Amino acid sequence: MNVPRLVIAAPSSGSGKTTVATGLMAAFSERGLAVSPHKAGPDYIDPGYHALATGRPGRNLDAFMCGPELVAPLFAHGAAGCDLAVVEGVMGLYDGAAGRGELASTAQVAKLLRAPVVLVVDASSQSRSVAALVHGFASFDPQVRLGGVILNKVGSDRHEVMLREALEEAGMPVLGVLRRAPQVAAPSRHLGLVPVAERRADALAAVAALADQVRAGCDLDALMALARTAPALDCEPWSAVTALARSRGAAPDPGRRPVVAVAGGAAFTFSYAEHAELLTAAGADVVAFDPLRDEALPEGTSGLVIGGGFPEVYAPELSANEPLRGAVAAFAARGGPVAAECAGLLYLARSLDGKPMCGVLDADARMSERLTLGYREAVAVSDSALAAAGTRLRGHEFHRTVVEPGSGTEPAWGFTHPERRVEGFVRQGVHASYLHTHWAAEPSVALRFAGAAAARP
Repeated sequence: MNVPRLVIAAPSSGSGKTTVATGLMAAFSERGLAVSPHKAGPDYIDPGYHALATGRPGRNLDAFMCGPELVAPLFAHGAAGCDLAVVEGVMGLYDGAAGRGELASTAQVAKLLRAPVVLVVDASSQSRSVAALVHGFASFDPQVRLGGVILNKVGSDRHEVMLREALEEAGMPVLGVLRRAPQVAAPSRHLGLVPVAERRADALAAVAALADQVRAGCDLDALMALARTAPALDCEPWSAVTALARSRGAAPDPGRRPVVAVAGGAAFTFSYAEHAELLTAAGADVVAFDPLRDEALPEGTSGLVIGGGFPEVYAPELSANEPLRGAVAAFAARGGPVAAECAGLLYLARSLDGKPMCGVLDADARMSERLTLGYREAVAVSDSALAAAGTRLRGHEFHRTVVEPGSGTEPAWGFTHPERRVEGFVRQGVHASYLHTHWAAEPSVALRFAGAAAARP
């Protein structure tokens, strides 16, 4: 596979990676190119803006959750048939899973993809020192190919001249210069950018403004030429059908396609595209519904997936939709298979910040001042519709809420790293937990869940 590609990285978070990556995706898409958008790491929010910029699903490349061996195949799956792929990095270029060296870093992803890196530098408080900074990043790992720099937050023409002179001395091409432009900044809150689904009209305008800014400040022809220097990848694209065929799970009855309802809308925006693809390949019909607006589950629902998002922002509205809360509670009471992650866990609780929720779990949720963030290694403690006891998965936690108690009499997961504890709830057909997982790492969970849905009367 030989798709031109770029990795957009930075020395640290907050340097402007999302601004540049999203702007490039939109600017190249406006040229009529089919652009494949990708995000290194577990983040759900940035891919929403990437999808808006390109018209294609934003896909994550996470070497911790999926393993380094799946990064290139998952990339090839998403980028098939495209003219260009743009990968937005995570944190600083060399930052990865804590205590694991380069694992899950942008640098590792760039090496696995054999892709040139463009470093986005916040130049707002430096001039000649930028050369030393860039030299350090270029020389730290000789296997990472730094192809050029985009200077962000440049203050004036004179500032730009000093920065260019310094980087010319260092032999590093300047591929773009962006001035300060707060008017195109996307709003943020407690977990990062506000998702596209909550501000679609404003997000469209912001993406268009980013495209204008990048088009005016960056050398798109030089960036495309750099992307074309990426050599061919020697790997087969990931396929949901092939992944399931190699899985340890048992396929459901091919005679019946169960309906698996997947929560969406503004309150439940976090999902990986591969989950729906795996469920479909496993024989399910995946149907979206919006817990903010729909008063009933989709007709014929045999399985329910409630992923991540921001139910804490919409707690009054979710609580006010009593018909749907009742339908979810009744479905769970009948033993229907339910897979709930993070936001889904909160929605299934008895209450969220004092507002009644579905009451499926004997637990209450509330906002907290403490941010829980990081990768986890987990093993399924209890048999459930999602995972057999003993199933090992790597996942990610990212929330500012607390559920009390934190686990039921049958916990969902036992964490083995970085700390040992049990977490989540397994009750009848329900599997509910804070842990975000990527099913491409263990396709048997999709087979198991689709099979449980197909077995419903």
